[in-house]
Amino acid sequence: MTTLPKCPSCSSEYTYEDGEMYVCPECAHEWAKTAVEGAEPDSVVRDAFGNLLNDGDSVTVIKDLKIKGSSSVVKVGTKVRNIRIISGDHDIDCKIDGIGAMQLKSEFVKKA
Repeated sequence: MTTLPKCPSCSSEYTYEDGEMYVCPECAHEWAKTAVEGAEPDSVVRDAFGNLLNDGDSVTVIKDLKIKGSSSVVKVGTKVRNIRIISGDHDIDCKIDGIGAMQLKSEFVKKA
């Protein structure tokens, strides 16, 4: 028999599994199984080829990216230096020469 973890919110022992989540019936707190089992944390960001990206890395854009609300385009091969990893849909915060501050998705860059 497997032992389920106690609720991190209220320490209840009556937790149960629901798909990829654990649920506490007493306080209705839900949390991911991966947070308990020690899988990769959400802050791990990988480029289009699976390389691990960290704050301060340099990346190269692998696809022309249209900038929303502007007629500008970030061209293929544009090198971006000193990136910051953030949480959210766009997980890279950076400044691009000639364009300015913006956020990129890691799936459109490769580590330089």
